[in-house]
Amino acid sequence: MITLKSAREIQAMHESGKVLAACHREIAKRIKPGVTTHEIDQFVEAFLKEHGATPEQKGYRGYKYATCASINDEICHGFPRKKPLKQGDIVTIDMVVNLHGSLSDSAWTYAVGTVSEETNNLLYVARTCLDKGIEQAIPGKRLGDIGHAIQSYAEAAGYSVVRDFTGHGIGASMHEDPQILHYGLPGKGARLKEGMVITIEPMINQGAWQSKMDTNGWTARTVDGSWSAQYEHTLAITKNGPLLLTAQV
Repeated sequence: MITLKSAREIQAMHESGKVLAACHREIAKRIKPGVTTHEIDQFVEAFLKEHGATPEQKGYRGYKYATCASINDEICHGFPRKKPLKQGDIVTIDMVVNLHGSLSDSAWTYAVGTVSEETNNLLYVARTCLDKGIEQAIPGKRLGDIGHAIQSYAEAAGYSVVRDFTGHGIGASMHEDPQILHYGLPGKGARLKEGMVITIEPMINQGAWQSKMDTNGWTARTVDGSWSAQYEHTLAITKNGPLLLTAQV
């Protein structure tokens, strides 16, 4: 069931999103060759505590970390680790912030030092896919319009869209209805209504869209070893257009 949020609930989620966005801005200053994602995870936990917030995914189904940290061919749900990041890597840091019971969710892919032109293009396309999806997030549009806009852009640029993981509604719980597919047909799916709060989080691969699961039961990676990038915002559907609750401004 899709739950519509009140203006007060959306404002509370926006406050959570501001903490999350500020944390991502600080992460951007710290991502460099030699840093470990374990160090980033520790920083995030301390940052959230300092701001009166907690990492919502820590403890979720036994997950042990404040963040997911997915490197290169890892699509999502990578574990933070003590192996240093290398020049030319990319790493996606994904987190859900709980501020006084209000949740926000955002992922960002970071270049580690100087990356290749090919990698830069992947990051550009993935970020633009997020923007294309957000443009469709207005009352009266349908969920398929979001997915179609993302898929059309990604595939025209020569990339693929992961099917196995989706965006979602968010509110009192981390994952609520509806599922937000990042592919599909325009004019299909549930109609977007004022008061819906959702995540849009396309995962874009250089090669095939299919994923495979690591033995840890969490981390998904590309089947062909190609690299994957992801950008995610939490946003509210409003009469004035999409309101980004996790904007990094």
